Amino acid sequence: MSKKVDFLKSLNGLSAEDLQAKIKEDELRMKKLSFAHTISPLENPQSIRVLRRDIARLKTLLKQKQVVA
Repeated sequence: MSKKVDFLKSLNGLSAEDLQAKIKEDELRMKKLSFAHTISPLENPQSIRVLRRDIARLKTLLKQKQVVA
């Protein structure tokens, strides 16, 4: 299976509070990666893009859970 599908399956059981905590954690990690990339190039700069998209997926899932509840 693709990484995206595995990522989404791993998130299905999380509550809204857990999703919010994961979003904050990933946003902090993205800031650190962006800062590190500004200072010196990362070995894999695509990791910033992947992380940004994962955050968007988390926010979408959170919004869906809030609408249903």
